[in-house]
Amino acid sequence: MDFLDIGDRSIFFYLLIFLLAVVAALDLSIGVLFFLKRSGSLKANSFYGLLLIAFGLTLLHNILDFAGIYELFPGVKFLPLYYTLAFPTLLFFYVKLSLYPAYRLKWTDVKHFMLPVFQFLFFLGLFFMPVEFKSHWGRSFYNPFYGAFEQFLYLTTFIAYLYFSHRYIREKRLELRRKRSPELKQVLYLRTLIRVLFFLFVIHAVFVVADFICFEFLNINLRSVKAYVALGMLSFAALAAWLGTYGFQVLIWGRKVFGK
Repeated sequence: MDFLDIGDRSIFFYLLIFLLAVVAALDLSIGVLFFLKRSGSLKANSFYGLLLIAFGLTLLHNILDFAGIYELFPGVKFLPLYYTLAFPTLLFFYVKLSLYPAYRLKWTDVKHFMLPVFQFLFFLGLFFMPVEFKSHWGRSFYNPFYGAFEQFLYLTTFIAYLYFSHRYIREKRLELRRKRSPELKQVLYLRTLIRVLFFLFVIHAVFVVADFICFEFLNINLRSVKAYVALGMLSFAALAAWLGTYGFQVLIWGRKVFGK
């Protein structure tokens, strides 16, 4: 037996689980602290806190799924921890409310929250179903909340909301540059958040799309390749780690950067 093996799993498996758990704990803890943050826009803080918590919980879902916990304990299957469709909306409103703190949410904004709410209700409903019923449910192609179509919605809406966020930042930056406003520093900080996030998301999207194409069109199951699965999970963890790091920076020296 390889000295790196522990039972039927290698030490790298446990290292990966540990790393993912650290990132999840980072996002969850920083996310909670954002609800206690009193500087800046309280509404924007709440949206970023929810964003970090959503990432942390989704990463926890990935850990439980990857470790086979749902198979060992089918009663906890569909525990409502999976919030991929909430990421784009929460990120967008964090940026928008940071740039325009006086903005009030309107009834027309409800459309942005429909997919996240339905995804939550989908998992919540199935979670309380009998184990015999849940055993027949899993990822399916046309499922908009947990399957191939959900991944399509996740990727496309994330890219779209990143684009809209960047547009808001660009317009605000041009406006503040003309006024020579000191608030320009905050806008540049937000721009860095979005640019790095876009770069990391493209890498993550490549793993997701490659997995779908290979499975559906080439009959190749990349999820059976341990290295590919690990790198794919790390690509998602990188998104969560960057958001958590950004949140940590804002909490530590946000007053100096944002002047608030």
